Amino acid sequence: MVAPKTQRSARRVALPAECVTALRAQRAQQTADRKAAGNSWKGTGQGLVFTTKNGTPIEPRNLNRSFEALCARAGVRKVRFHDLRHTCASLLHEQGADARMIMEVLGHSSIRVTMDIYTFVRLDSQRSAFDRVGDALRGDGSRRDDDDGAAGVPVGV
Repeated sequence: MVAPKTQRSARRVALPAECVTALRAQRAQQTADRKAAGNSWKGTGQGLVFTTKNGTPIEPRNLNRSFEALCARAGVRKVRFHDLRHTCASLLHEQGADARMIMEVLGHSSIRVTMDIYTFVRLDSQRSAFDRVGDALRGDGSRRDDDDGAAGVPVGV
């Protein structure tokens, strides 16, 4: 196995059950590929989960090309494979994960990098937060239900 870029890169991370299931299915597919390849299997015992059909590491260009094709088939806007790290950070942030935990998952040495570069707050999350601020300002616990359509409109301050 190739040594990680930094010591922090070698870490354990928790995964949702859906990811564990998908990884197990991938490992089963790899076992089938190994059997089908027979003597032409080139796997080096590095413990790679994702390999080519003959066991070699996937070339980054091929990974990117395959990822773009999957996005197109799924009708998802084109994003870079690396952008999945940003998506993970933003989703964790939206679900209430604290900055330190997100930093650990991504393997950053600084919370600032995590929060400044890797998280993005969606407009609906901003709206929800400001609705709660409005509730607090009214002080009566009631919530305005009359949407005048102005939510999310950029305002010069």
